[in-house]
Amino acid sequence: MEISEIYSKDVYTDSGQYLGEVRDAIIDLEKGEVSRLLMEEWRSPSRDDVKRMLQGKSVLFKNIKNIGDVVLVSTSGQAVRQEPSASETSDLINR
Repeated sequence: MEISEIYSKDVYTDSGQYLGEVRDAIIDLEKGEVSRLLMEEWRSPSRDDVKRMLQGKSVLFKNIKNIGDVVLVSTSGQAVRQEPSASETSDLINR
């Protein structure tokens, strides 16, 4: 599946909570993989906007259980939306 096929899909937790619609993705170019899906379009945000988007408007790609008609995110034993690390926030602001 190509990343463009995920855009505009609804995102739900495995308990049925609606989180939003995929609007953008963060790709780790060094690892060559998607690290997060964003439920808000990425613009040139400030440091505070980056933290807000990563904390409240994104999900870690590793927490995705399935992608079909919708994106299903696992909530077993962990927060759906994880706090971004300081290095992740800095990397995104400095790009």
